[in-house]
Amino acid sequence: MAGVEFLKGHGTENDFVLLPDADGELDLTDALVRALCDRQRGLGADGVLRVVRTATLTDAPAGVEAAEWFMDYRNADGSIAEMCGNGVRVFAHYLVRQGLAQAGEFPVGTRAGIRPVIAHADGTVTVDMGPVTVFGRSTATLGGREYPGVAVDVGNPHLVCPLDGGLEDLDLTSQPGYDPAVFPRGVNIEFVRTLAPGALRMRVHERGVGETRSCGTGTVATAAAALHLTGHNTGEVTVDILGGQVRVTVENQRATLTGPAVLVASGRLDQAWWDSFRAS
Repeated sequence: MAGVEFLKGHGTENDFVLLPDADGELDLTDALVRALCDRQRGLGADGVLRVVRTATLTDAPAGVEAAEWFMDYRNADGSIAEMCGNGVRVFAHYLVRQGLAQAGEFPVGTRAGIRPVIAHADGTVTVDMGPVTVFGRSTATLGGREYPGVAVDVGNPHLVCPLDGGLEDLDLTSQPGYDPAVFPRGVNIEFVRTLAPGALRMRVHERGVGETRSCGTGTVATAAAALHLTGHNTGEVTVDILGGQVRVTVENQRATLTGPAVLVASGRLDQAWWDSFRAS
């Protein structure tokens, strides 16, 4: 059958186009990614997950050879991202559904390194998110106001800004300002309110995407920042996002993330449509 195979999935409504490409044959250009993620001229998504065997890659980071499958993640603007906590859950769920991995624990390769996952029988997935490091303070600016925050690295950069209130009133349609000296590769910016001890609510503006319904690494960064601000480096936190709820456990500067993964649809992209953007 002509055309390019795809699936659509989401993790707490952070949605992705999955492109099965076991042998690494797809020429996935920035223009194609932007078209796929566009909600008018394409399928619509926050990002693209290319499902490729690690052994076929020539640019895989060192140390991921032990993972059979590599999550080649692209932001909606076509840029390459190191890691995506919601994406890796959907990626792992897809592997199990397709019989490419057994339910239970297995490794997934990412540009942030190996990420062990556990695919549970109820459809949720737990991801070992690796090291989480609070590395300083900085400030976001939005609507002419400054928001002090905590800088956190989860394999990608985050700035977590605690609020006393007004979370729902923020206008995140445009990129908040940030200090490029602290975040030279851009930054995901989280605004968070404490609901109760161990319970947070968050909104996020992701670099290269805009506001999303959820951000997996963002929930981890938010949990780590909240614990740090209360003098702790270990704890379990639930994080409510626009798309649902996840659970984050932080222990000894490492984190796990547990949440749902859903496959919504599958089909084939028209070959002429694909080729028109590949050539652009």
